[in-house]
Amino acid sequence: MNLNKAMIIGNLTRDPETRTTPQGTTVTTFSVATNLVWNDANGQKQEKVEFHNIVAWRKLGEICAQYLTKGSKIYLEGRLQTRSWDDQSGVKKYRTEIVAENMIMLDRAGSGNQGSSPAPAQSNNDSSQPEPSQEPKEEEINVDEIPF
Repeated sequence: MNLNKAMIIGNLTRDPETRTTPQGTTVTTFSVATNLVWNDANGQKQEKVEFHNIVAWRKLGEICAQYLTKGSKIYLEGRLQTRSWDDQSGVKKYRTEIVAENMIMLDRAGSGNQGSSPAPAQSNNDSSQPEPSQEPKEEEINVDEIPF
């Protein structure tokens, strides 16, 4: 039995780019950054960032292009694929990508998809009415109700 599965949670490093193949198939590409944080032997905090090339085909590609922007936090499932080609000078080039099969948007509704962290939770106080300076809350969108 073989398994080729990639699962990542990260932020888009650029806006998705959409193209159409000569056969009319939609393909969208973008990049996602993930990071690893650890403490080294001296107790110093270290961080390493990985950049992942993503390819989304057909309807998923259209959805990514429509709803994702630079900074969007997403969960992505897919498979690893390595392509090779010869560049203009005849040198063989390689590119490893994640071919997306499933994507979940993790930004809070109404956050503007700017990759900002969620608003901090409000502390509980005895007054049950919001302060006059607070804006009304936007209705939360349930991902299960989106018709695609």
